[in-house]
Amino acid sequence: MGTALTSVGLPIALAIVMFGLGLSLTVADFARVVREPKAVAVALATQLLLLPLVCFGLVTAFGLDPVLAVGMVLLAASPGGTTANLFSHLFRGDVALNITLTAVNSVLAVLTLPVVVTLALDHFRPAIGDGSVGLELGKVVQVFAIVLVPVVLGMLVRRWSAEFADRADRPVRIVSAVVLVAVIAGALLAERENLGTYLADVGVVAALFCACSLAAGYVLPRLFRVDRQQAVASAFEVGIHNSTLAIAIAVTVMGSERLAVPAAVYGVIMFPIAALAGYLLTRAPAARPAA
Repeated sequence: MGTALTSVGLPIALAIVMFGLGLSLTVADFARVVREPKAVAVALATQLLLLPLVCFGLVTAFGLDPVLAVGMVLLAASPGGTTANLFSHLFRGDVALNITLTAVNSVLAVLTLPVVVTLALDHFRPAIGDGSVGLELGKVVQVFAIVLVPVVLGMLVRRWSAEFADRADRPVRIVSAVVLVAVIAGALLAERENLGTYLADVGVVAALFCACSLAAGYVLPRLFRVDRQQAVASAFEVGIHNSTLAIAIAVTVMGSERLAVPAAVYGVIMFPIAALAGYLLTRAPAARPAA
């Protein structure tokens, strides 16, 4: 990945994505946690607690290369992306719940992501070697800045002028989508010589992790008697991670392009898997109202 893309492009790309998220958020989105605590609590517990454990189990079972394993855990610890809102809308999920989960999880990720990644680094450190990658206190501050500052700015713009925020929402979403494709392409291009090996090593794990995330995001809320529309929203929120954030942290914060490969691979394969999951959910017997 070229120096310009690494030092300038990635931070700008992530800032646009997170600013676009902020444009769609209001204080009411956070207040919804109080009104719908069960749906929010189950989804967040699945995403913050269960997914890192599932991911760790997968990378261990498949004997993944230590750096790629940490990259997968970094992805697992990343919050849901705004793409989850689109899938939830297409497959009749509770989009308002998606917005709330994305907002809350993006804030919590400032604390949870460094903790999960540090634990993964400590576990795989003997195999990685000292000094290869790291996440010190100063870098945690960087995570805080690149995650929250653009979101807060977007929310301030909406508070200043909701009409302007509504007009800007669509162009920013389009730019965010283009940026996401460019970032993923850049991450894969940077490691093009090893791309075949990485796809062979990470592709199966990433696909299984995506499928497990989508399944857990739907099944667990249903077990706790969360209604189906909210369970669908949870499935996409839990199953679709913010690949741009994971790539940006891997490359600009932790200084490892190889660490970004799992997120880049996931960013490509999650779309067809999520689409298939949505198709199955809309046609599953559970989709029919219970007697």
